Amino acid sequence: MSLDLIKINKELRKETPENIVKWASGQADKPIVTTNFRPYEATLIHACVNAFPSIPVIWCDSGYNTDATYKHAETLISDLSLNIFLYVPQQSAAHRNIVMGGIPDIDSDLHAIFTDQVKLEPFKRAIKEHQPNLWFTNLRKGQTQFRDTLDIVSQSGDGIIKVSPFFHWTDEDLDVYLEDHGLPNEHDYYDPTKVHGNRECGLHTQ
Repeated sequence: MSLDLIKINKELRKETPENIVKWASGQADKPIVTTNFRPYEATLIHACVNAFPSIPVIWCDSGYNTDATYKHAETLISDLSLNIFLYVPQQSAAHRNIVMGGIPDIDSDLHAIFTDQVKLEPFKRAIKEHQPNLWFTNLRKGQTQFRDTLDIVSQSGDGIIKVSPFFHWTDEDLDVYLEDHGLPNEHDYYDPTKVHGNRECGLHTQ
């Protein structure tokens, strides 16, 4: 599907996230939402589940999340009755620790292999199994240099429509959304594939 992204994004910047999700619902019939339960993920999940109660929620769990993140995930899964699909690496952390000596440094040649094992391969497996044509994600402007080149709606190389309803929202805006809807948040989050918050892991650059 070919989209006039410039025109669409110009129009959607005037809309609320809820209306953006409603717009997206008319563009494709096989939506998914991805999450890693990092800070402010509850906003995206809540907005999507309100529009699509049974939407597949794809969680690619690296196996290296903090205790707080796992507890946060379980709370949201229960409270929002999420239709969760869990994808984990094919290699155990214990096996990887022996082969790689723990989490490879970002400057190590092993880091790309590590990233593929714990994030990219599970995600590709999820996409292959669900075959979505619409992907809700919580990308936001200002997160990374690459993401600053995107907008609310973009399209991946394989044609999947990617929608980030909160793309132009600030942390302060999201705090208000969480409070208004009685949603939890947590900030004790760690992504071993990125380490630094301004790095891309490769998931959104395809």
